[in-house]
Amino acid sequence: MILLTSAYLPPVQYFTKLYSGVPIVEERADHYVKQTYRNRCIIAADDGPLALTVPVETETGGTSRTAMRDIRISEHGKWRHQHWQAIVSAYDRSAFFAYYADDFENIYRQPFRYLVDFNAALCHLVLDLLDLHPDIRVNDNAYLDADTLRQQGLEVEDFRQTIRPKLPADSDPSFCAKPYFQVFAQRHGFLPNLSMIDLLFNCGPESRIVLKASTIHKERARKKDHS
Repeated sequence: MILLTSAYLPPVQYFTKLYSGVPIVEERADHYVKQTYRNRCIIAADDGPLALTVPVETETGGTSRTAMRDIRISEHGKWRHQHWQAIVSAYDRSAFFAYYADDFENIYRQPFRYLVDFNAALCHLVLDLLDLHPDIRVNDNAYLDADTLRQQGLEVEDFRQTIRPKLPADSDPSFCAKPYFQVFAQRHGFLPNLSMIDLLFNCGPESRIVLKASTIHKERARKKDHS
């Protein structure tokens, strides 16, 4: 079992867990944490990495005491339009953007009230486009304690606190960012572990190959740890 948070167009590292074939639990009973992938993604723009942040209502999302399942999206400003235009500007020259753009734009036009529903719609779209069908279960009741689950005899990998913007992806022994073609690579070099849409728009169906190559299985991970 792999434990993950809800996340907004999360990075390649996150999707390697969905690709792994291991049952996934998406935690929605955790407390909302600012400056995480819960409401932030990072794409490759003309000037380099660009963070896009979904605004949340302050009365429900202004503190870390609010459960993710209850976080409501703020309709202040034109963030939906701004995010979509930033994505278009970043990826309209990529090889597969034209094939997928309408599906993504349709989600940005929908008035989702809760952040977890918006995140899930985007995540499932990416999975559908890549014909990936992971076993994802949602936990929105009591927060799952990983140690308690292990004491019950379950094999648990907990990434709820470790897949986040401020932690280097190479601290995850089961992930290694494999380079792939990026539109602005000649200008910025390869930018690892961006939002999954960076990989999808640049590589299309071959994104599955990159996900597989970026996944380090346990035996390889043990060798990596001892090297």
